[in-house]
Amino acid sequence: MASTPLIPSPSPLLLRRRSVLKAAGGALIASGGAASMPLWAQTETIRVGLPIPLTGPFANEARAVQQGAELAIKEFNAAAGAGGRKAELLVRDDKLNPQEAVTRTVELIEKDRAHFIVGSVSAAVQLSVNNATKQRKIIYNSVSQSDSINEAKDFSKYTFHECLNPHMTAGAVARYAFPKMGKRVVFLTADYAYGQEMARGFVTAGKAFGIEVLADIRHPLGQTDFSSYFPRILALKPDVLVVCNFGRDQSIAFRQAGDFGVKQKAKLIAPLLMHSGRMVDGHDVYADVIGGTGYYWGMEETTPSARAFNAAFRAANGGVAPTDYAGLGYAGVRNVLAAARQANSTDSDRVAEALQGIKGDVYKGSTYYRACDHQSVQSVLIVESKPPAQAKGKDDIFRIVATEAPDESRMRSCAELGHA
Repeated sequence: MASTPLIPSPSPLLLRRRSVLKAAGGALIASGGAASMPLWAQTETIRVGLPIPLTGPFANEARAVQQGAELAIKEFNAAAGAGGRKAELLVRDDKLNPQEAVTRTVELIEKDRAHFIVGSVSAAVQLSVNNATKQRKIIYNSVSQSDSINEAKDFSKYTFHECLNPHMTAGAVARYAFPKMGKRVVFLTADYAYGQEMARGFVTAGKAFGIEVLADIRHPLGQTDFSSYFPRILALKPDVLVVCNFGRDQSIAFRQAGDFGVKQKAKLIAPLLMHSGRMVDGHDVYADVIGGTGYYWGMEETTPSARAFNAAFRAANGGVAPTDYAGLGYAGVRNVLAAARQANSTDSDRVAEALQGIKGDVYKGSTYYRACDHQSVQSVLIVESKPPAQAKGKDDIFRIVATEAPDESRMRSCAELGHA
């Protein structure tokens, strides 16, 4: 705070007024509950920081997160906010770089006075953001896949994980695919946290079906030419090729797998099928590939909350249907704001306590946060690309072939994660 210039001594009347206000403030604090907030905080804007990679290979997913988050802010403010306090979204580009993400997150907290942080679209980046937020006792709700963020070494009472994690996602796809497609398996894995954790999830779930891992072939993030990998993959003669990568890496790998005839020799599965990739590259690239997703707008046929979310999102975004990452941005921000409203506060401890108890149907059916690690317990959809001839519109890109219901027994146990 800037230094105060010298001024004349206050009048007796002003001193009496200050004494009354000080006494009243002390009484409010002593009474606890919502009244313990400073008087200025009753109308202060609730600031939600959103560090996401607006530049780089995950930019499409980041923009979807932002659109979902903006809708959550709009709905919160339209419903009178929390006791009259409105919310605002502070978007920053983390450039898909952990150090940049930390810089932007610290800036959001210390300069822009963000009360909460939501975001990240990278396993590695979100761990850096989480470290910065937990040091400063600020709630962070991550919308990126990660197993590590749930583990005791990275977890804190302020850490929440809105997204599915690799163990949940890969496990659901494995349970659907391996019994139908075969046991001889090769992995094509992006060599960073996301790919490594997804491959581990497939191997763990695959043990129940007796899979044989012939090879786990690693590639760097941002690979543009997979031609050197496919001769080795074909020589191994797998029943199933599991492609554990993300973003443009995934689209390029699928396209080149078709070009090299891999699709004709083995079944392809992936932990996540990218909405943005399928929209850009079309059905032929994604044809005959099975994968998972946390959300698909086609859920509106059976899920009223999805129908309501889709309608609101389309109205705010020129008729375009939401993707899975739009859903994550929406739920990630909406749940934090709902907890702030319930706590009638932006205090991290009080909001974290309220957020732990948030349960309901926001946009995809019932979800809740598991007590030990604050992981969102939710359904996993198994999808495949829908041929254009069967599509009802340009956004109709996937067919839901199965849904795995929320089930804590299929998640890594709290003890396994290191929680007492």
